[in-house]
Amino acid sequence: MKDLIIIGAGPAGFSAAVYGLRAGMDLEILEANAMGGGQVLNTYEVDNYLGMPHSNGFDMGMAFQNHVADMGKEPISCDVTEIRRTESGFWISADQGSMESRTLILACGAANRKLAVPGEEALRGKGVSYCATCDGAFYRGQTVAVVGGSYTAVEDAIYLAGLCKKVYLIHRRDSLRAGAILESRLRALDNVEILWNTLPAEILGKDEVEQFHVRNKWSNEEYVLDVRGVFVAVGTVPNTQLVRGLARLDEQGYVIAGEDCATSVPGLFAAGDLRTKKLRQIITAVADGANAATAAWEYLQS
Repeated sequence: MKDLIIIGAGPAGFSAAVYGLRAGMDLEILEANAMGGGQVLNTYEVDNYLGMPHSNGFDMGMAFQNHVADMGKEPISCDVTEIRRTESGFWISADQGSMESRTLILACGAANRKLAVPGEEALRGKGVSYCATCDGAFYRGQTVAVVGGSYTAVEDAIYLAGLCKKVYLIHRRDSLRAGAILESRLRALDNVEILWNTLPAEILGKDEVEQFHVRNKWSNEEYVLDVRGVFVAVGTVPNTQLVRGLARLDEQGYVIAGEDCATSVPGLFAAGDLRTKKLRQIITAVADGANAATAAWEYLQS
């Protein structure tokens, strides 16, 4: 019986581990991927983490993991398949076996949201990508499109503009949701064209992406863009399948939890991108991890 099990080894999970270990809790970290770090590993540049401007996302993720490793704890690589509430806490089943814990922190993060247009699934990995920093180098000197208007979409467009001949930014609204500094950097790039109020319609190609069919939502005018890559950055879907029917979720599927990260189930806490909150960034995930571990410790003391 562990004091705490943390599911997810991203910024929230690693932060929770640091605070849990410092509190003397007997804990384990479970991570589905071979390498911990979460989505930050796929971020080209992190420029808004306090005290660490111009950070490389991969290096930051590795620094988080090394911090926990220096405290004597490594994530266990496994797929969690089921969570049950028990009289003494929680029973967790995984492909590597099962274990029990008195408290549990969900730090599973979120997955990339899909466009849900024809051609997307068929051409995934053949020009359709959800990670510009992972796949951008394959399109050096070519024309690509980025779909979205968030921080991530704008960062992706800026990154790709340094590699590609031309970048189209496809956004369904008439303004971006990125910060002013980031937007000014984007607008200063000669090889980026923003298509406002535009929706994706279909991704075309036989063995790889060849064209991107888009439509202006007000005029209904249609365009066929000759591109070799389509980078999707339209938000995320919370990885909360494990607790559907256990914890309360909102209409979008995020776990309902406050600043103490406590859910509707005693002893169960939610930290990071899968929790209901206004801002989902690395720094807020780290803060969640600290709050969740502290709340778990206080729960055990009570």
